[in-house]
Amino acid sequence: MAVEAVVFDIGNVLIEWQPERFYDREIGEAARKAMFAEVDLHGMNDVVDAGGNWRATVYDWAARYPTHEKAIRLWHDRWIELASPVIPHSVHLLRRLRAKGVPVFALTNFGIESFDYAKSIYRFLEEFDRPYVSGHLGLIKPDPAIYAAVEADSGVSPSRLLFADDRPENVGAAKARGWQGHVFTDPQGWADRLIAEGLLTEQEAAFAAGEHPI
Repeated sequence: MAVEAVVFDIGNVLIEWQPERFYDREIGEAARKAMFAEVDLHGMNDVVDAGGNWRATVYDWAARYPTHEKAIRLWHDRWIELASPVIPHSVHLLRRLRAKGVPVFALTNFGIESFDYAKSIYRFLEEFDRPYVSGHLGLIKPDPAIYAAVEADSGVSPSRLLFADDRPENVGAAKARGWQGHVFTDPQGWADRLIAEGLLTEQEAAFAAGEHPI
């Protein structure tokens, strides 16, 4: 089935999302492992992604763990360092698709305030034809309801949606609804898939060093 619209995840597809890497630099690997073993920081982030207030959620979570309070607050106070750097080849692909008139959507687990902040830093996040942000929807991947919401709002048949996400369970949930899916591991593999689908030529998908995606 021909692809009508392409759907991008954001974290680890357009922007690297590696909180552990940030904390390894900030407090050391051993301290980071101890903190993550004691504190469900990714669970905390799920609360934000589901629509919880970003600062209040992080600060309330931090207050529960006085030993780690200062470090946990960095999830809010220095969040942009967790969500970096940009994956420039992926941004290139987004822009080439739109330049050819292919609708490009975002389907992302992202908080309301954190997404607004990210857009102020990474301007390409404003370039989607339709952004579907979990915080606004009150749903997070891989809940089947979030994919149903995209289908209902966009009006695109599931079989004509091509979705790239770094998490196999998120792609699997989309495919269970009839979407086409791609588990993202690197931008070249994603470029190859877009070429194979006839959405971009090899020349269009090629990334030139020196492009500035922000």
